[in-house]
Amino acid sequence: MLTAADTLLPVSPVLGIVLAALLLAAAAVAALARLAGPDGRGYARAVVTAGLRAAVQLAAVSYLIGWVVRAVPLLLGFVALMFGVAVWTAGRRVTRNRTWWRAALPIGAGVVPVVAVLLVTGLVPLKGIALIPVSGILIGGALTATVLAGRRALDELHTRHGEVEAGMALGLLVREARLEIARPAASDALLPGLDQTRTVGLVTLPGAFVGMLLGGASPVMAGAVQLFVLVALVAVQVVAVALVLELVARGLLHRDGEPAERRVG
Repeated sequence: MLTAADTLLPVSPVLGIVLAALLLAAAAVAALARLAGPDGRGYARAVVTAGLRAAVQLAAVSYLIGWVVRAVPLLLGFVALMFGVAVWTAGRRVTRNRTWWRAALPIGAGVVPVVAVLLVTGLVPLKGIALIPVSGILIGGALTATVLAGRRALDELHTRHGEVEAGMALGLLVREARLEIARPAASDALLPGLDQTRTVGLVTLPGAFVGMLLGGASPVMAGAVQLFVLVALVAVQVVAVALVLELVARGLLHRDGEPAERRVG
């Protein structure tokens, strides 16, 4: 007997062919448009690599989750692995030097309290089938906010370093001068999450809502779960952005080649 999920997106060779075509099309557009990062490296190859990695990782995780849910230590270990990969990914996106590990603070400070409250109140049981997806959504949101805020803050400080020095000349402390310049740019990292929350149900039906419906939940229950996810994500991302901004302002998260006097808070 087919479920609603099976009829919506059946796992078949056709699915693989369509996914491969979409991935190649995305890479081709990136190549034709010459989309590239600040270092000049094109994103066409990155698109293909990201798609292939996603396929391998999701296949592995699909089998792994069924194993780790049997024991709490394995479950917590898997969540810790998710957190570690997020810290590595976010930190190395922001900077390539030894300060990358400090990305653990904005990600952890937002995610850990929220997950702890959910477990203590019983809203999320200590079971893999519930804890892993919720933790993954929150960690992923914190990762995105950390990367966007960190990169934009550091880029802005590099571009407008003269204004930072002017602020210091007027009597501002290094931290204060850097905050004045970096804060607006870093704050823009909140826009994707805020826009998603503002337009939910009008522009898109996010994954949690659709997943609940496909699992047989009522529309009201699916809406309640999605609302919780969105509000929790906003809270996690606000904390992440605020802490990344503070780390950058104090020079605890910086890039190589930054003058020493601008790394002291």
